[in-house]
Amino acid sequence: MNNTENLLQQLLMIGIGTTSLVAEKIQEVTNQWVKDGTINPDQAKTFVDDIMQQLKSEQGNWEAQMERQMRNVMQDIGVPRQAEMDELRGRLDRLERQIRDLENRNWR
Repeated sequence: MNNTENLLQQLLMIGIGTTSLVAEKIQEVTNQWVKDGTINPDQAKTFVDDIMQQLKSEQGNWEAQMERQMRNVMQDIGVPRQAEMDELRGRLDRLERQIRDLENRNWR
């Protein structure tokens, strides 16, 4: 059981598969272990619960890491952040108001 558990944990750590697919495969493995008498049903449930909790935790970490990497790539290729776009829109709005004010003064 230890080698299989390590393999499952390694797969989970590198983010292979979706949560539902991994859950299905883990359930299949533990069902087989129960059939073989390697573990009892209570141990299987505890094992599945522990692995799924670890998967959820690692998935959150993986998503945060991917988000950071995506942000870095976008910054490297010159895509502006939302805060920068908002600042530029604000500056553009102020400039447009100033131009309208100047045009209105000239027409008076």
